[in-house]
Amino acid sequence: MPAPAPSPTPSRRKFLGLLSLPERQYLADALRTETVGGVLLLLATVAALVWANSPVGDSYATVRDFHIGPSVLGLNLSIQHWAADGLLAIFFFVAGIELKRELVAGELRDPKAAALPVIAALCGMAVPALVYTLVNAIGGGSMDGWAVPTATDIAFALAVLAVIGASLPSALRAFLLTLAVVDDLFAILIIAVFFTSDLNFLALGGALVGLALFWLLLRKKVRGWYVYVPLALVVWGLMYNSGVHATIAGVAMGLMVDCSRREGQKHSPGEHIEHLVRPLSAGVAVPLFALFSAGVAVSGKSIGEVFTQPVTLGVVLGLVVGKAVGIFGGTWLAARFTRAELNEDLTWPDVFAVSSLAGIGFTVSLLIGELAFEGDQALTGEVKAAVLFGSLIAAVLATVLLKLRVRTYEALVADEERDEDMDGIPDVYERDNPEYHLRMAAIYEKKAAEHRERAQLAGASRDDADSPA
Repeated sequence: MPAPAPSPTPSRRKFLGLLSLPERQYLADALRTETVGGVLLLLATVAALVWANSPVGDSYATVRDFHIGPSVLGLNLSIQHWAADGLLAIFFFVAGIELKRELVAGELRDPKAAALPVIAALCGMAVPALVYTLVNAIGGGSMDGWAVPTATDIAFALAVLAVIGASLPSALRAFLLTLAVVDDLFAILIIAVFFTSDLNFLALGGALVGLALFWLLLRKKVRGWYVYVPLALVVWGLMYNSGVHATIAGVAMGLMVDCSRREGQKHSPGEHIEHLVRPLSAGVAVPLFALFSAGVAVSGKSIGEVFTQPVTLGVVLGLVVGKAVGIFGGTWLAARFTRAELNEDLTWPDVFAVSSLAGIGFTVSLLIGELAFEGDQALTGEVKAAVLFGSLIAAVLATVLLKLRVRTYEALVADEERDEDMDGIPDVYERDNPEYHLRMAAIYEKKAAEHRERAQLAGASRDDADSPA
């Protein structure tokens, strides 16, 4: 009697493996813009700090608190509020498109593949909140800021990579971007649920009608920015007056955009819109928000208070310790229980380095800090300082960890980008293509023929030199 056939061993899914070519190209385009925006964000932050701590520092507060806008529409806001509630709506609009694209065509479209980054992102938000809560429970501080250290700023993280000259393999960059997208989703939910004031149902109803009209126009494939921009402004204004944070309008409209590619389309409508709006978000909206939010007074005393007061210490430890431990721990546990196998070219310390980089929680952390401690200007300033110091420490830690493996990353990136047959497609994506190998064989045969000819010429020259005169 023949022995029973062994049961097939379940295949293990690759974690941080090679991206598909379209995904890699989209990632490169998106991160290129975010990197430039991140550098501008960094410059805006430095400018804000210099301005606020200069001899004319009083003018910073004067400009930041200057009110402008129609009072009759409930929009007589300070410059700082216009930046936080208005310009950041553009940032969240792009975040909504990113999330929709990830769900339709990116890392989140496959529930099995999505489980790992989603779990990692959730742990990367839960652990910082837990760290903050424990610090303030022990130290007797305010629990209102538990959500401040939960966010990751992808633009600032990429700016750090650009400054230190580190180029991550595409799989690690995609992991960081996916983490940030999921992070943004839950940050949006936190803002919507925990920072919504008394509701104005009439304004909220108007905003919902406007969103429904926005969706209908998209479904009918109506074109023209002159249709959507005025409608978006109306929806934003109604959402602001409803008591729901105005940036939610941006997210909602972003999620409505069609991100599915039709046959023959190189880019989906959503990707096209994102390509147009992302430079405005990364290059204008977010840097201006940083300019009018990051200007806090920094002194020896204020620095000491950041590391001694429970609220600010909780924010710093949440970003530096909570983010790294949460993302790394969540990733490791998810990989273990989903039988995902780590890419053999990478190691778990690489994942920890990226987890540390995710501790740079700037834009959304500043926004949540303003919402959490609204009305307490002194504490708001201290929390902003804590976000800055926490993000700086996380950046330094990540820099040290990434620099330890920089040669490995450079070799992996070079291998990903190599295109010896010059057909515009990296060779790593053509290893299973017979035509690629035939092209390479022809290239090497041509080179071999050239070297044989050179060898013959060199030999002839040597014979002539050795022969007697």
